[in-house]
Amino acid sequence: MRITQYTDYGLRVLIYLGVHRDRITPMPMIASHYGISANHLMKVTQQLTKLGYVESTRGRTGGLRLIKDPANINIGQVVREMEPMEIVECFSEEGRCIIEPNCHLKGILGRALRAFLKELEQHTLAELVENKEELTFLFATETTSIQS
Repeated sequence: MRITQYTDYGLRVLIYLGVHRDRITPMPMIASHYGISANHLMKVTQQLTKLGYVESTRGRTGGLRLIKDPANINIGQVVREMEPMEIVECFSEEGRCIIEPNCHLKGILGRALRAFLKELEQHTLAELVENKEELTFLFATETTSIQS
């Protein structure tokens, strides 16, 4: 199973904001830390805002802030909300596969997808940021190399 870059970036934003809960972080700073296009990341952060995980403020002192407790952010739920779950054509409403009525692949893939999501649902953002000191160090190291 592979998640899209879009969802990966969404999870990375949540990790960054989970580590830096005490401040409002400009979106370009997050993009810079991860080496991600700011334009692409803007779409991701808009989705996270729409889903209620992040608050976005405009202006000179604006940026992003996590508005949910990391313990209440379920990774499986985030992936479900951000990721298209149509892993093969027959999962989509428009899917047209001539063997679908007698094919066992859809059932197998459906069970695999449910197992994948079930594992993700056992974890929260709090787990992903419990090593806050190490992550803070890595983010600070990256800032230093970016400024050099």
